Amino acid sequence: MPTWARAACSQPALSGGSRAHFGELLEELAPKWEAARESALRERRGGDRRRAAGAGPRQRLVFTDRLLVTLVHLRLGLPHAALAHPYGVDRSTVSGAIRGVRQLLAALGFAVPDRPGLRLRTLEDLFAYADAEGVELRLDGTEVQVRRRASHPGRKAFVPGKMKQNTIKTTTFSDGQGRTPFSGIV
Repeated sequence: MPTWARAACSQPALSGGSRAHFGELLEELAPKWEAARESALRERRGGDRRRAAGAGPRQRLVFTDRLLVTLVHLRLGLPHAALAHPYGVDRSTVSGAIRGVRQLLAALGFAVPDRPGLRLRTLEDLFAYADAEGVELRLDGTEVQVRRRASHPGRKAFVPGKMKQNTIKTTTFSDGQGRTPFSGIV
C-alpha cells in the first residue's frame, strides 16, 4: 500500500478534520469494526478459529485506510474508483469499505457542536434537542442517481419515476448557523 495515499487522504482539507480528531475517531471505531468483522467471520466459519489470529489472506485496506477513504468520500463526494486508484485496489473494495464504515459512523451519531459528549443518533434525538435548546432546524432533501444492475429478468419494469433511474434520497438538517447536526438516508 502506498504510504503517500494515506498521507494525502489524512490532510484536513481532504478528510474534513484535524489529525487529532481523526486519531480519536480511529481509537473509538477500530475496536467496534474489528469486533464486527470477527463476528462475521465466526458466523461464516460456523465456529471458532482453526488457525491463529492473523492467518489467512491480508486485508487489502486496513481500518485506518478504510476510515480515511470514507471520510474523504463523504466530504468531497469523489467516486469510489478515484479513491481506489491511489491505494491500488479495486473499486468494489473501496465500496465495501465505505459501506462498513458508514454503518459505524451512523451508530456513533452526530456530535452537537456546542455540547461535548452529546450525540444525536435518531430523528427523535434531533427533534428533542432542537425543542429543548430552541434551535431552528432547516431541512434539505437531495436525490442522488445510482445505477443498479438488473438482478433478474424484468428488472427494468420496476425502475421508478419519470427518468427511469433509481435514486438514493438523503435528508440533511442544519441549524441557523449552517452546521449539520443530522443527516440520513430516507
